[in-house]
Amino acid sequence: MRENDHTYFVNRNCRYFPCHKDGDTEDFNCMFCYCPLYSLGSSCGGNFTYTQSGVKDCSNCLLPHSPDGYAYITKKLSSKTNAP
Repeated sequence: MRENDHTYFVNRNCRYFPCHKDGDTEDFNCMFCYCPLYSLGSSCGGNFTYTQSGVKDCSNCLLPHSPDGYAYITKKLSSKTNAP
């Protein structure tokens, strides 16, 4: 497990921890409690599905909670904001 720093944070006292049933509680990154990539729709790169009513369901996605989730998310957001 890592030390808490600017790219990794774990909150074991959260009443929702872990918020995903298959989350690795030993190496779970809570930095992005709510994923900022949600708004990218199908181009977010995560493991998501759409419900019958068309709502994006990210309950099977652990990308933002992975140890390298911060790096992936900041790179993805940077590429979207710097796009021509």
